[in-house]
Amino acid sequence: MQRNATTRYPILLVHGLFGFDRIGHFELFHDVKQALRESGGQVFVPQLSATHDNEVRGQQLMLQIDRVLQGTGTGKVNLIGHSQGALACRYAAALAPEKIASVTSVSGPNHGSELADALRLALIPGSLPEHVAEHAATQFAHFLSMLSGQSGLAQNAVAALNALTTVGVGQFNKKYPQGLPTTWGGQGPERVNDVHYYSWSGTLQDNLLQALDPVHSVCRALSGHFVEEAGQNDGFVGRYSSHLGRVIRSDYPFDHLGSLRRCGGLRKPGPDPIELYVEHAIRLKAAQL
Repeated sequence: MQRNATTRYPILLVHGLFGFDRIGHFELFHDVKQALRESGGQVFVPQLSATHDNEVRGQQLMLQIDRVLQGTGTGKVNLIGHSQGALACRYAAALAPEKIASVTSVSGPNHGSELADALRLALIPGSLPEHVAEHAATQFAHFLSMLSGQSGLAQNAVAALNALTTVGVGQFNKKYPQGLPTTWGGQGPERVNDVHYYSWSGTLQDNLLQALDPVHSVCRALSGHFVEEAGQNDGFVGRYSSHLGRVIRSDYPFDHLGSLRRCGGLRKPGPDPIELYVEHAIRLKAAQL
């Protein structure tokens, strides 16, 4: 029996670093968007810079929120941000709470990423390695934008990296603290300025199916850079760093990209990452959002 997940306000799925809507026939949010629409949801995927800081991406998001509001005739939107996308959502909600019904962080680095810290330390400011890395990453971002039909968006890989470190996100949080927990690993306020805040995320938990997934293997290798949240991260973001608002759960058996996709496109025992979005839309519907 088909469940009804028709929310009061449209849902915007906001991508993170190196993200995009569509390249050719491949859509980053394909399974999520399809599941939500099949359940009655009105869903949009805004286009943001693949690499830039949180405020630039947040400003881009706000412009597209206005377009959705004008196009749908609704007064607010529900924002669901994956990874760095969560920070863009938080920025928009802090500056224009009257336009935002809810912000949901999925695997979002709401207190920064230890992986970003490690990468920042590896790149000496002003040195050749930093310039080479910045050029390579920025050109790759331009390439992704060109393929996805959004070549006009600004790209800045080093700005993105700096914005994802614990120091960078700490500075961001001082300006935009809405929904943040006051204690490490705790829950944050669920409602601030009439905006509802939620979050969920996962941790690396190996099994045979995941061991055959190259994306999971990369996340497992990257998890070695975590110290404070060693063994409690998804390869990119620490479990407790992801907490925002009402924490639905932060130890789902997903790697960082596993919160967007099924491993190998297959269903496996345990929570279905795609179904979590439908369940959340039902949650938003029950809250009249």
